Amino acid sequence: MHMKRIDAHQHFWQYDATRHSWMNEEMKVLKRNFSTHDLEPLLKEHAFDGCIAVQASQTEEENTFLRSLATSSTIIKGIVGWVDLQSPEVSERLAYYQQFPIMKGFRHIIHDEADIDFMLRPAFLNGIQQLDSYGYSYDILVFHHHLDNTVKLLQRNPGQRFVIDHIAKPDIGNKEITNWKKKMAAVAAFPNVYCKVSGMVTETGSNPWKQEDFTPYLDAVTELFGTERLMFGSDWPVCILSASYANVFRIVNDYFSGFSKEEQDNFFGLNAIRFYQL
Repeated sequence: MHMKRIDAHQHFWQYDATRHSWMNEEMKVLKRNFSTHDLEPLLKEHAFDGCIAVQASQTEEENTFLRSLATSSTIIKGIVGWVDLQSPEVSERLAYYQQFPIMKGFRHIIHDEADIDFMLRPAFLNGIQQLDSYGYSYDILVFHHHLDNTVKLLQRNPGQRFVIDHIAKPDIGNKEITNWKKKMAAVAAFPNVYCKVSGMVTETGSNPWKQEDFTPYLDAVTELFGTERLMFGSDWPVCILSASYANVFRIVNDYFSGFSKEEQDNFFGLNAIRFYQL
């Protein structure tokens, strides 16, 4: 079947209190197993051909777990896994993963590192610099206050394929946009950087959200990245803290409904297919 529509960002896990220690008390609804058979009907309902499964735990066991799901289900079209990019053996690990074509890229949960300069550590930069030679992309998971350092990371890696996860998590709850947009403009100036329109509903704070809360942010990323470098991600099941899959889809579907068919096709799958080389 010809792939056209891809959910570029979601997660699966077998819940484990130690491994998923980032789930606090307010996240009770996430403290259970989420597997491909939970997501499959949601993808079907919204006419998606498949998804990109993104790591939720920083171990190489996570890569094995996601690969095993991909062998038992056809919906996973690519995996963004985890390796220790700071390890002196990083190139051996990347070489090892070459035997699994489903592995498309890697990610580190930078925004949980206590050190704001984590991504500029020489060992980490060395790991990032190895990715491109093995054909791997890198998902940048940061808060808006990491964007200055993100620019420094991008300056050092002009050839690397990068994608910003969750539009860099602006403070949507407090409608903070000016500073975030200025920094995102500096990021978008690098042509090798894409942006995932994902994770917005969980950045609204405790307020109930409305469709129009997201419009200024959608306007901004569309202006900065253009429809050639944006991709849809549901961030399921994390999104269910704030919104159903259908709601998350509707926010962006309504927004892009006035765009050309080509622009919508790019946003809802073709950009992800190109970026992740599916």
